[in-house]
Amino acid sequence: MSQNKPFEPQCPLPLASDETIRLAHGGGGRLMQQLIQDVFLEAFSNSYLKTLQDSAVLPAQDGRLAMTTDSYVVQPLFFPGGDIGSLAVHGTINDLAMMGARPRYLSAGFILEEGLPIATLKLVVSSMAKAAQECGVHIVCGDTKVVDRGKGDQIFINTTGLGAIPQTVDIGPHRLTPGDRIIVSGDLGAHGMAVLSQREGLEFSGNLLSDSAPLHNVIADLLNHNIAIHCLRDLTRGGLASALNELATATQLTMTIEEAAIPISEPVRGACEILGLDPLYVANEGRFVMFTSPDNVDTALSLLHQHSVSREAVEIGEIPSISTTTHQALVTLQTRYGTHRILDLLSGEQLPRIC
Repeated sequence: MSQNKPFEPQCPLPLASDETIRLAHGGGGRLMQQLIQDVFLEAFSNSYLKTLQDSAVLPAQDGRLAMTTDSYVVQPLFFPGGDIGSLAVHGTINDLAMMGARPRYLSAGFILEEGLPIATLKLVVSSMAKAAQECGVHIVCGDTKVVDRGKGDQIFINTTGLGAIPQTVDIGPHRLTPGDRIIVSGDLGAHGMAVLSQREGLEFSGNLLSDSAPLHNVIADLLNHNIAIHCLRDLTRGGLASALNELATATQLTMTIEEAAIPISEPVRGACEILGLDPLYVANEGRFVMFTSPDNVDTALSLLHQHSVSREAVEIGEIPSISTTTHQALVTLQTRYGTHRILDLLSGEQLPRIC
């Protein structure tokens, strides 16, 4: 009769590590719970999140609900003027703000690559928590997955935002009309060029900093002063030119903008000239375009100039009352030389992975 042998596990148990992400951090066991407690709950702690239920239970909101989701894969993770953590908060909040919504809650999903230094994760999460706190929103639920080394790129973040739109607010392409004036909230292209310069190790004259910033407070101020905002778009991937083209196509309206009126900083202009890029197509993360009636322009600009994120706001064009072309759904640029050229959608992407 064989003797009983002591039980010996055939698979080694994962050893705890305080330095890097392991596959076991996404496996639902001890290491995952430790990661949630030591990194995410410590940074994002609030009454909705700390229950650790399968869903966050939230109070009812006044007004209509606005919901958006976005994913962030920017490389490098840290760039002049921001990082992937603050960017994930600002970008999702801005999508809500463009509908006139007051942001309330965010979810956060993290895809982590095996081998990621936990110190790096803590920096990203801390930046995310700070941005959310400054914006007055709670991160109320989340998820963490870990992929094999070489199957990801350090960190990808997905965020979903929930906000409330007051019943009196109606913003969207359906409100665009001939005669509307076009206002841009500030200088263009800073985010895309800041990320590119950091990624490629390029040095340009001047101080290139990302314009990443939340826009909900300035939009709320405009609405509180009864500015008749017809439509808003934040100028992310594809920049100003792509945003205007999307709206022109959706409404079958022609839009005309003036090159001389468009604010572009000298560092961005110089970097774009060296690299052969058009700043009108370069991404922003803290700029928007607004359409309003002519009688609202002066008051709107006065209010915009009181906020740091829109201090350089300026009127740049209009939706002509009478079309000067036989074609519709066009965006035309009046150049500094008095000629006109069509701004079309790009066939490719100028700068990948800038958000």
